[in-house]
Amino acid sequence: MNFRKYIHAVGTGKKGNRDLSYEESQDMMTQILNRNVSNEEIAAFLLGWRLKPETIEEFQGALTSCDALIKKQELTNSIELGYPFDGKAKNPYIFPLVAKVLKESDLGLVVMGDDRQPAKGGITIKEIAQNENFPSNIHYFDRADYFKELHELTEVRNRVGLRSAFNTIEKLPHIMKSDYGITGVFHKPYVKKYIAIFAQRYKRFALIQGNEGTPELFSKGRLWIAQRDGVEEFIIDPQYYGVYYKKSWEKITLEESLHQLQNPSDEYMKLARLNAAIFLFITQKVNSIGEGYEHLNL
Repeated sequence: MNFRKYIHAVGTGKKGNRDLSYEESQDMMTQILNRNVSNEEIAAFLLGWRLKPETIEEFQGALTSCDALIKKQELTNSIELGYPFDGKAKNPYIFPLVAKVLKESDLGLVVMGDDRQPAKGGITIKEIAQNENFPSNIHYFDRADYFKELHELTEVRNRVGLRSAFNTIEKLPHIMKSDYGITGVFHKPYVKKYIAIFAQRYKRFALIQGNEGTPELFSKGRLWIAQRDGVEEFIIDPQYYGVYYKKSWEKITLEESLHQLQNPSDEYMKLARLNAAIFLFITQKVNSIGEGYEHLNL
């Protein structure tokens, strides 16, 4: 189908714009990923699509196109962690410490990385993977290997320099067919959208008000867990568990991030155990976050 039809659908203004059907969105994404259209056309569509804005049906169609190209494997007893590909700018990652805490549980943490995407300019998972020896229960995948078509769009995305629908679509590729998945949300209105897009891929799907949009809890926030019988909401306050870690509001360097991972403070390790307890609760290994946290502190 002529790609200009899709640009016209999202780029003619409020009165002329229209939503794409599931089939159109799937075709649109396939054309982009296969580079059947120019970089200029891709950039024009992404900008218009973002401003229109995107619908659940459009996200679902685009995700189906991605699934057809992603090289997938299978790992039982695992949880997929959906991190943003624009990195963390103000705080270190905590998942390597969480993995160490969870070694005895035999729970695999599936994480994905790539070159930095727009627009935060933070430290990426890939940079951490290149400089840190991960525990064996972290299963790291570089997108250049499992989804080269999206990886190769990095240059055009960075030239545009703005967030796009790809920032949402790319978070959870279901690369290891994990039964459990979690990603971060900034605001409650996104919860319903993310559940509609991703929840059907997992036995239990979780969303958390994580630090810098990641699935890492650093301060008081909400956790939502979706499964077949509905969505349950929990409020988690680290101070309730005796965790008083103070998150940073200043930009940090890669060296500073690695230093905190390699030389964690007592409070940072407490925070790692709390995040580990959240993962145990999501994956149904404990009946509550409190039970998981108590178990990990024995």
